[in-house]
Amino acid sequence: MFSHVMVGTSDVDRSKRFYDAVLGTLGIGSGFVDRHRAFWRSQAGSFGVSLPIDGEPQTIGNGSTVGFACDSPKQVDAWHAAGMQNGGTTCEDPPGIREGAVGKLYLAYLRDPDGNKLCALHRLPKA
Repeated sequence: MFSHVMVGTSDVDRSKRFYDAVLGTLGIGSGFVDRHRAFWRSQAGSFGVSLPIDGEPQTIGNGSTVGFACDSPKQVDAWHAAGMQNGGTTCEDPPGIREGAVGKLYLAYLRDPDGNKLCALHRLPKA
């Protein structure tokens, strides 16, 4: 459905360090910088960060979350730890199982160094 997701940043180099670390836990290689942006690519699509091209300050989307699919709870935990070690801040509940209408999910939430809200998600098998 999506070709790419892009969030704003106020510092491309800082964001590249952060996302190289968290996306590296998902098996995604180092991003590349293109002018005022950085991109990471996988078979599932592209993720990017960009300085705002309108010249206005970067802001976060209130109510927005970018979710990253993970293969296991262990990978979710590694993603969260890499984010915390590279300038992210935890938000929501600690990493763990959440139950809802879509079943059991193992989730972790972070805010990147610019405040964008991120989620790592692993769908647990049905019992």
